[in-house]
Amino acid sequence: MKREKTNGKEKKKSHQFSVCRFTAGFGGQAFAGTDTEEEYEKKQEKLGERHQEYVYGVPDVPTTDWVMSSGGRLYDNWMNALDIEGPEVTHPSWPASNTKKQGATTWRCKTCHGWDYKGVNGKYASGSYKSGIGGVTHMHGTTPQNMVAILRDDIHRYTSDMLSDEHVLRIGMFISRGLHDTDAYIDRSSGKTIGVASRGARIFQNICATCHGFQGTKLDWGSDDEPAFVGTEANANPWEVLHKIRNGHPGHEMVAMRPFSLETSVDILTYIRTLPEK
Repeated sequence: MKREKTNGKEKKKSHQFSVCRFTAGFGGQAFAGTDTEEEYEKKQEKLGERHQEYVYGVPDVPTTDWVMSSGGRLYDNWMNALDIEGPEVTHPSWPASNTKKQGATTWRCKTCHGWDYKGVNGKYASGSYKSGIGGVTHMHGTTPQNMVAILRDDIHRYTSDMLSDEHVLRIGMFISRGLHDTDAYIDRSSGKTIGVASRGARIFQNICATCHGFQGTKLDWGSDDEPAFVGTEANANPWEVLHKIRNGHPGHEMVAMRPFSLETSVDILTYIRTLPEK
């Protein structure tokens, strides 16, 4: 369930898509104000359908950028990206030495290989996700088709009921062509980012603020005692936030900045780190 804070008050949303009630026009008509409740609800439903197409649909002619960002969301959490239930059992290849993670989360690509894609050679060398499993950076330059056999093998065990060949190919496109070297933009020890906050502000205030608000505090997925704003996450785990800036968040209508330069995403991340954490 999402938690949204507006004018100091908290709103809880149980529906799947967060939808703003605009006072501007929708299809040439006012979206609120002059609408009856019934008219407003119909327009909300129509907007929800549009969001659903963006979140779960596929373009008639998918561009390479779309395929890579979709693959990035599947890498993040394919269960949420496809709106399906994940396995209840822990992945057979998950090491018994790590008892902190179990069940469906162990079937996420990022759980083993990390937000920096380096696995045991990166940030997951320690912490609750420590598994001793390697990264995927060595797969850069391979063909997406190779990923079908890899993800179907006895190590990964993804059946076609979990991920279709099309979905596996998207993951393959992301891994073979869509990775970035996080060490070139984020200091591994401090998390400090190499970007220009003023450039990031221009983009955040005109695009990202649509959902997150100008201070980045409109969406709060934490608790009253420990809020989790976009600024909170960007300072705690800039590797994850950079991945989501580029590829979007699985299961939600977050804009993916994949078509723009990597430096643009790093600028946005750098600016976000200046926003309130609590």
